[in-house]
Amino acid sequence: MDSLTQIVLGAACGEAVLGKKIGNKALLFGAIGGTIPDLDVFVGALLHSNEIQAMAFHRGFMHSILFSILGAFAFGWLIHKLYDKGKRLNTTSQKDWILLFFWSLFTHPILDCFTPYGTQLFSPFSDYRVAFNTISVADPLYTIPFLISLIVLMFFKRTKTKRKLWLCIGVIVSSAYMTLTVFNKYYVNSVYRTSLESNSIDFRRFQTQPTIFNNILWYGVAENDTEYYVGFYSLLDNKKVITDWAKIEKQHHLIPMSDEDLSTLAWFSDGYYGIRPSENSDEFIYSDLRYPLLNPDDAKTSLFTFRVFNNNGRWDLKNNRPEINEDASFSSVFGPMIERLKGK
Repeated sequence: MDSLTQIVLGAACGEAVLGKKIGNKALLFGAIGGTIPDLDVFVGALLHSNEIQAMAFHRGFMHSILFSILGAFAFGWLIHKLYDKGKRLNTTSQKDWILLFFWSLFTHPILDCFTPYGTQLFSPFSDYRVAFNTISVADPLYTIPFLISLIVLMFFKRTKTKRKLWLCIGVIVSSAYMTLTVFNKYYVNSVYRTSLESNSIDFRRFQTQPTIFNNILWYGVAENDTEYYVGFYSLLDNKKVITDWAKIEKQHHLIPMSDEDLSTLAWFSDGYYGIRPSENSDEFIYSDLRYPLLNPDDAKTSLFTFRVFNNNGRWDLKNNRPEINEDASFSSVFGPMIERLKGK
């Protein structure tokens, strides 16, 4: 999920493990541990000059169970050596620090697995990307109550029981909301399947996910041999059926998808991608259709869009963001999605 959410979760892990011993410093070290896996964005950029491979590196090994274990021992040993000195001598143990970093590192990819991006939890033994698709990469209803509880507990001394109470409140509320998103997912999946069948849409697979910042408006994409059908469903809709579908041609033949870099890009998108020509003959528009359209009525407004081009014999990408007019306002960009969220 977004960096703030991972910081909050990591801080909660730090508090749970070492809060009684070192107070608010446990929140800080937990937040650091919760941030470490996402540093793979910078590591990938250093290791790969090709943007496709750099992007694919994110949520790879540094988000795996193995890294959580190895990192816990490495960071736990290091921080204990640096911390256990002077007045702080023998106030904490190496085991404490290993546990703090294990839980802050391990919970990070577990939480990421609930988002649509895909997390290589079992790397390097498998490149399978775990994606439960129950919550958006940024959802304030998960993060804000959790953050508030941590802010409140910071004002209590480390020995006070109210500190533990507020930590429990944050964990319980956020976990309850996450559980709700799982139930929403099962319900929305049944709506999409029924809608596809009732509209006689030929499909071999489909997936659903919530749109950004909420768990009310959901987006789904269904695939057959030549095209995709995408549609939106709001939990506030009057009917339990989707009738408005946008059709997107695959056009995978436009570029050589058997190429090593392009096949990595297809793997990254879990095979849900569309290609179309651009105004430049040497560039193509690549849309990762796992992510929703900004405008439910415009099939060309995919939220996750790239320009792919051949760069000295290797396929690469640029402009990994929607192509939005620089003068566009918030309402013009997100207005159509907000209106659809209200239901119909």
